[in-house]
Amino acid sequence: MKKKNRIWIYPLILLGFVLILINSCKNNSIIFNRNLTYGTMSDIDSNTYKTIQIDTQTWMAENLKTTKYRNGDLIGTTTPVTLDISGESTPKYQWAYGGNENNVATYGRLYTWYAANDSCSVCPTGWHVPTDEEWTTLITYLGGESIAGGKLKEKGINHWDSLNTGTTNSSGFTALPGGLRFNFGAFNFFGSTGYWWSSTEYSTNYDAYGLAMYYDGSNVDKSHVYKKAGFSIRCVKD
Repeated sequence: MKKKNRIWIYPLILLGFVLILINSCKNNSIIFNRNLTYGTMSDIDSNTYKTIQIDTQTWMAENLKTTKYRNGDLIGTTTPVTLDISGESTPKYQWAYGGNENNVATYGRLYTWYAANDSCSVCPTGWHVPTDEEWTTLITYLGGESIAGGKLKEKGINHWDSLNTGTTNSSGFTALPGGLRFNFGAFNFFGSTGYWWSSTEYSTNYDAYGLAMYYDGSNVDKSHVYKKAGFSIRCVKD
């Protein structure tokens, strides 16, 4: 009986490894729109990104991952990753979500508005952080704020939480739910919400325009938010 049990155990162990491998691939692989043609571009850290033309604009189809400005200067982070930066005047930082570098390959990094809009430029040469007007151009082309999110988000629930309502990714933009970092240090909404910066200020001291997309709706929520928060970045071509 013992020998027979061993014979059964080995295939089960092998099956377990196969399932782990499948789930690992599922969780890490971004699902782009296979019906569209993507370009590519690279940043100062040699990260390569897919790009997509949507009407007259060309966008990154992945979130920015760089730890350097285009001139090679480092974009700092905090120690610990949950450090409260509320008391800093113009904090320029980037983080992997939750401090976990394994999240970067898929979801990119989170940046304060001050880092996103430093004069050294976080986007590669020929690219820039979009203005609020450029975001509006994209959203208007895709039908407006009430439905554009469905055309921008990655399909399925590989990365978005269950439901991922009204999603087609017909634009190829492939928006992902990278969550955010609050100025006081907490990370939240990973898997449920994606947040992206614009370069446009709402007020000199506090807020700038950004936008959000959610797992349970096809809308895009444009609003002004605290500049010291950590948001994702999508660069647009000059």
